[in-house]
Amino acid sequence: MPDELLRPTIGAGMDLTVRPWRLMSQTYVAFFGGVIASTVIAFLNARRLGVDAAKRRLILLTGAGGLVAVIAVFSLLHTDGSVTSGLRVAIRAVAVVCCLVQLRIQRPMDRAFQLRGVDYASLWGPGIAVTIGGAIAEAVILLLVAVAL
Repeated sequence: MPDELLRPTIGAGMDLTVRPWRLMSQTYVAFFGGVIASTVIAFLNARRLGVDAAKRRLILLTGAGGLVAVIAVFSLLHTDGSVTSGLRVAIRAVAVVCCLVQLRIQRPMDRAFQLRGVDYASLWGPGIAVTIGGAIAEAVILLLVAVAL
């Protein structure tokens, strides 16, 4: 499989009708919304950037691995039945690390987009929606894990 830098044109594979979101803006979604929200935004942005299907699947696998890590951290640190600040920090740290891996996958195509000289789309609306939805989904999953423990 050839490297992204060896593609024949800068816009190859890129959907020119929609603009992608800034990569570093996705870290806010990861911090406030968790692994699920981060993975949804990274996957959608990768499609906007024209990242190939294998790397988009890698983004989903990274998100699934991050969710497993969040559940493992929750299971280990949720011993007394309460949610401590240390537990919250650990879960957010896992989400941000997962997001950074996902950003690394998107970076080559983001550089190609930057060369086009077009401005990025706003992440405010989709980011807030996915942050709320992802946080709720993650809370429900962790509640089910807590009940199972």
